[in-house]
Amino acid sequence: MRLSGVKAFLVPMLAVFFLFGCCKEKSVDVVGDGHEYVDLGLPSGTLWATCNVGASSPEDVGDYFAWGETATKDIYDWKQYKFGILCTDVYKLTKYCNNPTCGCNGYVDNLTVLEPVDDAASANWGVGWRMPTAEEFDELHQNTTFVWTTQNGVEGRLLTGPNGNSIFLPATGFYLDDNLICTGLGIYWSSSLQTTSQVSAWSLHFDYENCHVCATYERSRGQVVRAVKNH
Repeated sequence: MRLSGVKAFLVPMLAVFFLFGCCKEKSVDVVGDGHEYVDLGLPSGTLWATCNVGASSPEDVGDYFAWGETATKDIYDWKQYKFGILCTDVYKLTKYCNNPTCGCNGYVDNLTVLEPVDDAASANWGVGWRMPTAEEFDELHQNTTFVWTTQNGVEGRLLTGPNGNSIFLPATGFYLDDNLICTGLGIYWSSSLQTTSQVSAWSLHFDYENCHVCATYERSRGQVVRAVKNH
């Protein structure tokens, strides 16, 4: 083959290589702590972990936490809750409270988002990781397709972003007292307090039919956490 013919063959092939090979962005990245994340192409640039906190794979449910707690436990109720105390025969709050009627002896701190020390993602995965806010869950909901599916035998939602990258959120259920119930639901804590009721926090909630962000879940119950990090 003449040199001109070789060049004519190699130039298009090299172009294909650079376009689809070395220049192709990976859909999953790993940080130094070993935890993987995905860039879904969301407007904020928020990066979402591929697994729940305490999980070893995307299909693994992981650990359950009361809101504002960073360790698992055997019983999830107000008696065992870190920021609840029996005050004049009623359990009231000792942190994350902006209503004196909900705080013990009128306690108010006006904190509405979990501090890193009380954030299950930050405490367990380290600096850079955190629990998503209610606004970030809403962004996730509004900018991805939520498809109910079964992945490796586990039911849940596959979320695909504008750039085609995806994460899987398994159905998890939640703990009341020492009972794991409603395992066909996915219920994931945000870091955002429900500022009107105080005793609740915002969560992402989904089943096979619906998905929404709501704040009807009391802080004392056990739910899972999917971590995020800034771009």
